Amino acid sequence: MAITILLVDDHAVVRDGLRALIEHNADLQVIGDAANGRQAVTEVQRLKPDVVVMDIAMPELDGVESTRHILERFPQTRVLILSMYLSAEHIHRALQAGARGYVLKDSAGKEVVDAIRAINAGRRYLSQHITETVIDDYLREDSSVSPLESLSLRERDVLQLVVQGRTNAAIAQSLSLSPKTVETYRARIMKKLNVRDTVDLVKFAMRNGLIT
Repeated sequence: MAITILLVDDHAVVRDGLRALIEHNADLQVIGDAANGRQAVTEVQRLKPDVVVMDIAMPELDGVESTRHILERFPQTRVLILSMYLSAEHIHRALQAGARGYVLKDSAGKEVVDAIRAINAGRRYLSQHITETVIDDYLREDSSVSPLESLSLRERDVLQLVVQGRTNAAIAQSLSLSPKTVETYRARIMKKLNVRDTVDLVKFAMRNGLIT
């Protein structure tokens, strides 16, 4: 039986290229795609793919937070991050969210296919460009805990939209909340992260790989 795959990237040309690459293999089948992280969660629920190939930098909900949402609801799903970012924070966040693999876009091609097969079989797969030293740094048990870990999933959703420049009204509409509730979430997030205003919040987001 073929491994079923959902492609998630905000660029249609990337999704089309990945589809063409993957479908050259008889044991792999692309059953859908999504243009942002929030849509990805919906499509996983609808299609139940074996593997999700996920970009990180996307509107609405980034790939890391989308991964967290997907695995909380569908823990049997395997997520492969396909990203242009090699920074420690991006990789650390992806692995902590539960991604089973991380491949760099500039080393894609056959490596993506190998990674899909590996994580579907229950193994972890990290791009060959990520050295063992870097991996050890991300995964060592005594590594410091990110302040983001103190936030709930809903607080992460609100934070993601705040740092994208959305107003309280726009965030409320996107998340089906009231503007008053969004305001409460913003205040709670700032208190937990020990920041004073939106400018500091954006700086925090940049330092921690939420935006680039």
